[in-house]
Amino acid sequence: MPASNPHSAVSPLDSATSPVLRRRVLVSGRVQGVGYRQTCAEVARRNGVQGWVRNRRDRRVEALLEGPAPAVHAVIEWCRQGPLGAVVSDVEVVEETGVEVLVGFRIASTV
Repeated sequence: MPASNPHSAVSPLDSATSPVLRRRVLVSGRVQGVGYRQTCAEVARRNGVQGWVRNRRDRRVEALLEGPAPAVHAVIEWCRQGPLGAVVSDVEVVEETGVEVLVGFRIASTV
C-alpha cells in the first residue's frame, strides 16, 4: 500500500508487526520554499512516524524518521517526490541508531 500512494497511511496491521527503524534523510534539489517540511510532517504523522524535519543552510531538507518499517519506508518514498512544486534531485538515506527519544513529529529549526 505505501509504495502505490505515499500520501496514504500505512495499515495499522502492517505497522504492528514490523521492526522499528530510524533513518536520517537528506533531500537535495528545489526543496525549500515549496512547503516540503509542512507536507513531510503531515505525511509522517499520517503514517505514525516520529521525528522531525528541518531546512539546512546548504539548501537541503533533513529529516529524522522513526517508526515501523513500512511507515518509515512510505515517508522515504514520499521524500523522493516531495510536494507539488518541489524538484528532488537526490535523497540520501542513512541508517541511524540513537538515544534521543522521539515523540510526535515536528518541524525543527534550520541548521
